[in-house]
Amino acid sequence: MTRLQSLTEEARLTLANLADTAGDLAVPSLRLGVTGLARSGKTVFITALVHNLLHGGRLPVFRAAAGGRLSRATLQPQPDDAVPRFDYESHVAALVNERIWPQSTRQVSELRLTLEFESASYFSRKFGRGRLHLDLIDYPGEWLLDLPLLSKSYAEFSAEALRLARAPGRSAIAAGWLSMLGETDPDGPEKETDAQKLSEAFKHYLAACRNDAHALSMLPPGRFLMPGDLDGSPALTFAPLDIPADAPPARNGTFRAMMERRYEAYKSHVVRPFFREHFARLDRQIVLVDVLHALNAGPSAMTDLEVALGEVLKAFRPGRRSWLASILSRRIDRILFAATKADHLHREDHDRLEAILERLVARGIEHARFKGAEVEVLAMAAVRATREATVKHAGEELPAILGTPLPGETVGGESYDGNTEIAMFPGDLPEDPDSVFAGPESGSQGAEAQGKLHPDSEHEDIESALQYLRFRPPKLDRTAEGLTLSLPHIRLDRALEFLLGDRLA
Repeated sequence: MTRLQSLTEEARLTLANLADTAGDLAVPSLRLGVTGLARSGKTVFITALVHNLLHGGRLPVFRAAAGGRLSRATLQPQPDDAVPRFDYESHVAALVNERIWPQSTRQVSELRLTLEFESASYFSRKFGRGRLHLDLIDYPGEWLLDLPLLSKSYAEFSAEALRLARAPGRSAIAAGWLSMLGETDPDGPEKETDAQKLSEAFKHYLAACRNDAHALSMLPPGRFLMPGDLDGSPALTFAPLDIPADAPPARNGTFRAMMERRYEAYKSHVVRPFFREHFARLDRQIVLVDVLHALNAGPSAMTDLEVALGEVLKAFRPGRRSWLASILSRRIDRILFAATKADHLHREDHDRLEAILERLVARGIEHARFKGAEVEVLAMAAVRATREATVKHAGEELPAILGTPLPGETVGGESYDGNTEIAMFPGDLPEDPDSVFAGPESGSQGAEAQGKLHPDSEHEDIESALQYLRFRPPKLDRTAEGLTLSLPHIRLDRALEFLLGDRLA
């Protein structure tokens, strides 16, 4: 991005912040960004957060709720006319009534929740009940991977994409695209049909990288996997070419010039508006990370996830909260990194899960704290799908989890129907977080890093590499009066206290 473009963007952001500040004079607002890479649980997190606040969920660590100071939470009309509303009602119906997980995030959406509370301060209570608009901004984490492109030329983008594609963990997946690329002359004449074929081959490679078998995360451009209404547009019909990072400008009329032009259009029409209209207006951020999904796929997926998260965190604008400074330039003053699906492990392993996540985002944490932001890491489950138990296996008592696997989930050749509850020992995570990033030659495929799966005594003996099943959402309990209780969770209250607690004090 040129200096002139940067100054222009900052001027636009300042105007947007002034408008937001004017709107907060009556009732202050807090814009909380919720993001994470594919299948990290963004939709489930927002749905569970809202459901627990609306229905008085069990939130003992969230002091405003536990102390009875949070008097009411109500949904409000969508504040931004140009942004789709987060479909809370459909998502909670899927979780509670159908016991299925809601559809994943495909676009930016927003939901406003107004919290009415009594201040913990005697002096503040004299001014009456406090109110806070909580604006929840849901967006795909893959779009964050695009923000670093703003400072990269097309040649730099191409060189990085080729380096990744030719790496040992990706070369076989990228074989089709790389073969087509080898037959492409960057200095040949521009041709629309060639651009479409090469772009489709590149997108197919990106999609294959994201499959469960590979679980790779470093997959820019993010909109290529979630095109929305831009599908088929020239701005999404380009691909990297085999050119050096310091290649001189392309000649007009060449295939490379066509790709460069579309790459720049992608930045102008897709990336910059997202940054300006959504990302740069956030006050706080939670980053959800599906560590277990990457662990299932092995060390290559873990290393790739670390790189992807590093790129994501470069895009953040962390800083210490200042009322005067926030009028001109909004900064994210609190960032929470959450390892999701902690209910797939026994609580004895939650500390190890947090340690692995902290290792994944270590550089981002250091950068955010240096800039003055507060950072926390935790293992959580926004919706708890399992319960804990102890089972006996070969005369040994093992800490286990009880849950109902999703239809089609398999262990040791046994497939489940979605109605049968099982008990299983999910395995132990390694004590050393670094071991899950090491290659096979270092022994990372050994028993300690892999763990073991063991079912209860009613099933066959199973021993396999570390594997985590996907479970159905829980069946909610009802009170004697027939009222449905709120969605169960693990440490959602701790997340709420860190993200909102100080604003409700």
